Amino acid sequence: MSSTYDRLVNLLSQGFGVEAHEVGPEDTFTDMELDSLALVELTLATQEEFGISLSDDDLNPHHTMAEAAEVVDTKLVTATSS
Repeated sequence: MSSTYDRLVNLLSQGFGVEAHEVGPEDTFTDMELDSLALVELTLATQEEFGISLSDDDLNPHHTMAEAAEVVDTKLVTATSS
């Protein structure tokens, strides 16, 4: 997987009690039992980690980890091309 994916898994394991070895690319945030507050906190942590801006809708409970990494990668490309 990408370094973005690995960094997201690291954020989850450090701040949300998710075991890194139990996270797969097709796991959703719902699968990992992250509630709406945890998802907001993850969004904020992701913004800080990657230096990007995310809206409330960019990461949602039904996103897989692979989709979340893709969203972040897209935001990184957009941020660097501005």
